[in-house]
Amino acid sequence: MNTYSVIGVMSGTSLDGIDLLHCRFQKGKPFSFEIHTGSTYAYSSIWIEKLKQAHTWPLEHIKALDEDYTLLLADYINRFINENHLSDIDFIASHGHTILHQPEKGFTYQIGNLPKLATLTKQNVICDFRVQDVERGGQGAPLVPIGDRLLFGEYDACVNLGGFANISFEKNNQRIAYDICPVNKILNIYANRLGKEFDESGSIARTSVPNVELGYKLEKLQYYSKPPPKSLGIEWLEAEFLPLLNLTELSSEEIISTCTQHFAQQIAKAITGHRKVLFTGGGAFNTYLVELISKQCDAKLVIPNPEVIHYKEALIFALLGVLKARGEVNVLASVTGASRDHSSGRVLLP
Repeated sequence: MNTYSVIGVMSGTSLDGIDLLHCRFQKGKPFSFEIHTGSTYAYSSIWIEKLKQAHTWPLEHIKALDEDYTLLLADYINRFINENHLSDIDFIASHGHTILHQPEKGFTYQIGNLPKLATLTKQNVICDFRVQDVERGGQGAPLVPIGDRLLFGEYDACVNLGGFANISFEKNNQRIAYDICPVNKILNIYANRLGKEFDESGSIARTSVPNVELGYKLEKLQYYSKPPPKSLGIEWLEAEFLPLLNLTELSSEEIISTCTQHFAQQIAKAITGHRKVLFTGGGAFNTYLVELISKQCDAKLVIPNPEVIHYKEALIFALLGVLKARGEVNVLASVTGASRDHSSGRVLLP
């Protein structure tokens, strides 16, 4: 096969919902893609709280949640297929939702990848892309860089501004990628405390004053001085980042402003030396954050059309599925630190 009709499914750490994308790939040099239709199905408040807290639960409770989440995911996928009258789907490529990510302990757990997902959707499913990489000594993240190389190779670097910011670029004929810093995972917490879902366009940060002392403490976090490969998760946030915020008596507005400045500095450092950088993810709509980054570096920041901003990760997980189906490499050891490049994922049949 050289043409693939795929539904890509992605749920990120921002908890803004489940992204579903119907796209078509054409094998070539490079791969080409068409985005046909995409939707984001928001989580209920009950599900948001479950997904926020689940990493603290006993494993047997997480496994029960896995069952429920697989049902939820199947329901949304079937709804997406029916609403868009989709047929002739080769397979669904699904990331699931990360609950536990402890690669240093050889462990990562994404819920929603149970065999019943294929049964309930009556579709072939390719999923669970991270586990095999961790078993090979890798970080299990980031996985998107192979898609950056194959689909967005005209850019010197690709940055995704989601729950965390991550970057991917070529260096000495190898793809290098890593998580830079938190973004929406932190900003949304404090926006929620002000009764807002998020800091729209960065307006709260823009009209508040950053705290120099807190900014200095954040700058000194050990993670930033570590070389890649490296990745971030909720466990790191709770152990290293949030305690620094909780020790202050600053208002939510001041924390949002300080963190926005801090994130911009870290991202600007990461893209220094690159000329043309693609920015995607929900944070690309934070115009104040993007302005701050632009002021601190010489790179040309490219904000693509809204479809690519919203659905780039779902698109690339769809591509990971294509590569797995073809038996081709979809995870790069240069990115994750695994023992070798490999073709990762499980194939579920209905």
